[in-house]
Amino acid sequence: MGFIMCKKIISLLFLTSVFSINVAFAQSNILPDVPEGAEAVSLMGKALTMPEPTNETVIKNLETARVRYMDYPMDPERAIWYGRRLAYAGDFREAIKIFSDGILDSPNDARFYRHRGHRYITIREFDRAIADLEKAAQLIKGKPNSVEPDGTPNKFNTPVSTLHGNIYYHLGLAYYLKHDLENAKRVYDLDYNVAQNDDNKVSIAHWRYMIRRLMGENHDQAKHVLDDINEDMNILENDSYHKLDLFYKGELTEEEISKDINLEDSADAAIAYGLANWHYYNGDKDKAKDMFEKMLNAKSWGSFGYIAAEADLAAMK
Repeated sequence: MGFIMCKKIISLLFLTSVFSINVAFAQSNILPDVPEGAEAVSLMGKALTMPEPTNETVIKNLETARVRYMDYPMDPERAIWYGRRLAYAGDFREAIKIFSDGILDSPNDARFYRHRGHRYITIREFDRAIADLEKAAQLIKGKPNSVEPDGTPNKFNTPVSTLHGNIYYHLGLAYYLKHDLENAKRVYDLDYNVAQNDDNKVSIAHWRYMIRRLMGENHDQAKHVLDDINEDMNILENDSYHKLDLFYKGELTEEEISKDINLEDSADAAIAYGLANWHYYNGDKDKAKDMFEKMLNAKSWGSFGYIAAEADLAAMK
C-alpha cells in the first residue's frame, strides 16, 4: 500500500472518529440526568416514570414506524414518525434522541425542532424547549404553512392543526410554564394570526385570556380576545377549551363547566387547570392551590394542564 493511500486512510479514520465523538457529545448534551428508569424529574423533584404501553394500536404503530425508520433512518418523514410514535408510547427520552439525530441529518427542517421542543416540555426542560421552538419559528419565516397530520386522528379523521400553529402554540406554552408572560403573550398573539379553524381559535383564546388576566388585566380589559368565540362554533377536538372560553365570557356557569370533572383524572386536566387558574387570578389563591394539588394526583403526568398546575405550585413554594 502506498504512502499517499495510507495517509488518506488515516485521515478518513480520523475524520470518522471525530464525527463519532461529536455525535456522542451532542447526544450526551440533549438530555438531563434522571434516576434510573425515569423519563423526567418533576418540578417538585419527583422521579416521573412511564409504564410499558399496553394499547395494541400504539404498540403496532410504533413497531411499524421503527421498521420503516431502521430501513432508512435519514428519511425525515420516517424519523419524525418514529419519534412521534415513541413519544405516544411514553418513551419521551428516546423520542428526543431520534429528533436530535434528525436535526443532525436535516438541520433546516423545522419539524424536528417543533417535535423535540414539544417533548422537552413533557420532560420539564422548558429552556431547551424554548430554544428549539424559537429555532423552528425562525426556520418557517416566509414559508407557506401546512396541515400537520395527526398521530391519533380524531373521530372525524380531520387534522385541525398546522406546522406554524403548533410551533407557536408550544412555544407560547413553554414561555407560560416559565412564567414569562410577556413572551407567552407575544407568541400566542402570533399563533392567533395563523389560526385556520375553530379548534385553533378556542385553544389559543384560552391561553390569551388567562395570560392577560395573570398580567393584571381585569375581565373587561381582557375579554376582547374572546370576541370570536360563540356557542355555535364547529369544534372537532377542543371541546374543553371551547367550554372554558364560554365560561370566561359568562355564557356557562362554574357549576356547568365543573359538572362531572374529576380533578385527579388527566383526561379532565384542561378544564381543571383553566377553572383552578380562574380562581387564582380572581383572588381565591387557596382554592386554586388546593385544586392544583389534587390535579397532581393524576396518574398521567404529560398533559399540559398537569404540567401547568405543577409549574404554578412550584412557583408558590
